[in-house]
Amino acid sequence: MSSASNDLFQAAGLTPQAPTLTAAPEGFKPLADRLRPQSLSEVVGQDHLLGSGGAIARAVGRGFLPSLILWGPPGVGKTTIARLLATSVGYEFQQISAVFSGVADLKKAFEHAQLRRNQGVRSVLFVDEIHRFNRAQQDSFLPYVEAGVVTLIGATTENPSFELNGALLSRCQVFVLKRLDDEAMEKLMKRAEAHLERPLPLDAEARETLKGLADGDGRYLLTLIESLDSMGFEAPLNAEALLQNLQKRRPNYDKDREGHYNLISALHKSVRGSDPDAALYWFARMLQGGEDPLYIVRRMQRMASEDIGNADPMSLLMTNAARETYEVLGSPEGELAIAQALVHMASAPKSNAVYTAFKAAMKTAKDTATLDPPEVIRNAPTRLMKQLGYGEGYIYDPDDPDGFSGQNYFPDGMQRPTFYDPKGEGHEGKTKQRLDYWAQLRDTKQRQRGE
Repeated sequence: MSSASNDLFQAAGLTPQAPTLTAAPEGFKPLADRLRPQSLSEVVGQDHLLGSGGAIARAVGRGFLPSLILWGPPGVGKTTIARLLATSVGYEFQQISAVFSGVADLKKAFEHAQLRRNQGVRSVLFVDEIHRFNRAQQDSFLPYVEAGVVTLIGATTENPSFELNGALLSRCQVFVLKRLDDEAMEKLMKRAEAHLERPLPLDAEARETLKGLADGDGRYLLTLIESLDSMGFEAPLNAEALLQNLQKRRPNYDKDREGHYNLISALHKSVRGSDPDAALYWFARMLQGGEDPLYIVRRMQRMASEDIGNADPMSLLMTNAARETYEVLGSPEGELAIAQALVHMASAPKSNAVYTAFKAAMKTAKDTATLDPPEVIRNAPTRLMKQLGYGEGYIYDPDDPDGFSGQNYFPDGMQRPTFYDPKGEGHEGKTKQRLDYWAQLRDTKQRQRGE
């Protein structure tokens, strides 16, 4: 074969020896593939990017495509959008998957893109699951993206901030794709019915249930529809019958990735926001995703101190008790004790006064680390220390008529700070009254002693 022929194969991203795959007949393609959008206007659920005035739509309108990262959950059209974007601006499209590709595959992809560029053809390199490439592999993109050899489109279900190199992110725009909403899912269902030339055998409630099973994943919705259609039902199914015939997938939850942090954040903020119903919901979501209940209760112990504090000291005791109960009973019985503590915490008065005071005290302690305690409250276990005046003039508070001496316990010469400032919520209401009374009494006694 001639050198010119080789260049043509390479320019197309192929090798002369590579076998040609025969496209599957239409009837053998999955429904999701048969209904794959043929234009950007057919993509559902992403109007914030592709609709009039959307960021991607504006770029396509200018005939230029920057390197970008498409971040979103499964089944929302990342691969389809990447392919259609390349077509819209006249770029060659080459696709690889980070799951199956290595350094050698990347090198070939860059070489083919360079050949196409030499012929005046721009290339899109679409990398599915780009977060699965390690740091060194991600770095290999940089010179080719920087030089414009390829326009990179990466697709990921994981937060790019955590999974992608900062250098690569700085060369790409990140676009967030949304989970498909009810309207978008309904459009897909109607397209499927039009393609199949028959309505789905579902009553109104079962139709909503089917969309709920798909949970915002358009590809999975079409897979469920295809499975349902193959069963040959004539009479409409109700929701219960539908659930008996279709398997609900496991919740989309990965305990060491962003889904984990999003849900525990939602749980924490629901407690902080005094919403026991929302707190129970996110607790249940995490349990269904396979989260360790002990991780959740450890986070609750943090909430009890950070967000509730002395407004309701019982919260910390209840979370400790819930942990001990779960360690004895395990799942599922022990989960009820955690739920009990969770509802108590969400319903409790809130105060971060201790949390704020502790942070302020730590900063002040760092800034004044060389100051000594005043002599009056220093310990004097030896004669020399007594001769030096350690402990001289110390007032034993229980012997004071008021039970409060009002002595200065900060270093001499240091202006007295106020760290703990309760707002009066819950149990802290009485605490605030005592502190205000003692502050006035301290000023009075110190003036009387001439301090």
